[in-house]
Amino acid sequence: MNIRNLLLGSVAAAGLSTGAYAADLGVLTSLDVCDALGLSGLTISSDTNCLQITGEVKYKFTWGDYNLTAPADADVANEADGDVNSLTWMRGSGDPDWASRFDAWIKFVATADSDFGPAKAVIKLKEVNHRTTTNGGAIATGSSDTGGVVMDEAYVSIGDSTVIMAGKKGSILNKGDDVPLNWLGLFISEKNDAGVTWGNSVDLPDGGHVIQVVSDLGNGFSVAGGLEALNADNADTDTTGDFNDGKAGTAVGVIAYAGDGLSAHASFAAGGVLDGTIEDWGVHAGFSGTFDNFKVVAAGAFGNDDDEGDYWNVLGSVSATFDMFTIAGSVEANSNDQWGVGASASAAVTDGVTLNVGGRYLEESAGNDIYQVAASVVAAVTETITITGEVGYVDDDWADLFYGSAKLAWAPGGGFTSSVKGTVNSEDAYKIETEFKKTFE
Repeated sequence: MNIRNLLLGSVAAAGLSTGAYAADLGVLTSLDVCDALGLSGLTISSDTNCLQITGEVKYKFTWGDYNLTAPADADVANEADGDVNSLTWMRGSGDPDWASRFDAWIKFVATADSDFGPAKAVIKLKEVNHRTTTNGGAIATGSSDTGGVVMDEAYVSIGDSTVIMAGKKGSILNKGDDVPLNWLGLFISEKNDAGVTWGNSVDLPDGGHVIQVVSDLGNGFSVAGGLEALNADNADTDTTGDFNDGKAGTAVGVIAYAGDGLSAHASFAAGGVLDGTIEDWGVHAGFSGTFDNFKVVAAGAFGNDDDEGDYWNVLGSVSATFDMFTIAGSVEANSNDQWGVGASASAAVTDGVTLNVGGRYLEESAGNDIYQVAASVVAAVTETITITGEVGYVDDDWADLFYGSAKLAWAPGGGFTSSVKGTVNSEDAYKIETEFKKTFE
């Protein structure tokens, strides 16, 4: 109980004990609007609105010799969809490389009560600044950032079980339930940010300027639909810098279930709806379930582009836990005649120490293959400090190499985390990565 509520309670008790002044205390004993709306965290309240403030600041610095450009005669498969395009591992050039990056965002959510449920206005400010230098400066310093502070989100919403949203925000597309369960993951999945995709040539811009509706149907079921990328440019030359040509407006729809150890979804998207011409469309579906000691993941995505044709990508994974041991296996494939497998075994040898061993393999359509085998130990040396060590062997389209890494992670609480990681390999490469992050809410 905070001091304000304690004082108000004391005054109310005093007034009720006298009886004569009890009627004058109604306004003093009313709940704070944030409490009445069930909102907590870092808040500021007025008579009608509760303003929640959340944010994060993250900084990462990397130094070493790890960014040798691929040789001109490297046998690197270049798939039309770019979904694998041969993973490249660290290689040294003899000159240092380094990178400095910070990410920061702050989000304000103002909430008030209405006859239709909570009415909200959301504003999120964001800045990313990333500078990289390779080969000791022989290659020009590059950048990848937002160009200063940008309005990452600015939208309004209203509703409780059914929520209507409009403005600038992220997509409602559900692309989850598709992460492989084995320790190292899978190669195609890794290129797709740990999942399946409807293909890079299937261009379906999402988010941006949107009108969306999300409804909770009860019993774990929900549906969502809307129009997204309403600010996309449909001219021959893209002048927005955000979306590709001819894809003005994307219609999206999602049906999902979550509950009882199960989650599943099917997401649909069609691009170009504003001008009445559907150039691209895609479907993403996934299922994940826990059944006693077993976990199962199954996912697939299918897309079509008027110029490039069809593309599909599927993934399946299962794990089983027996006492201190967990074993897992995964498979993946796509329409580019690429397929991969992965397997791992983990053992919790003590309460704070876990051993992992695993491998993964990819057969590329160009006749090349990539594989990796590795082992790691994760040890929680204190309640706030964790040490991870890993060794492995990789054979890809460039060469074969051995590598080793060690990571120290510190999480003392208060939303603060930090880590330092060092990696070396037999291709004369080394890298030191440091990261610091603080979140607040």
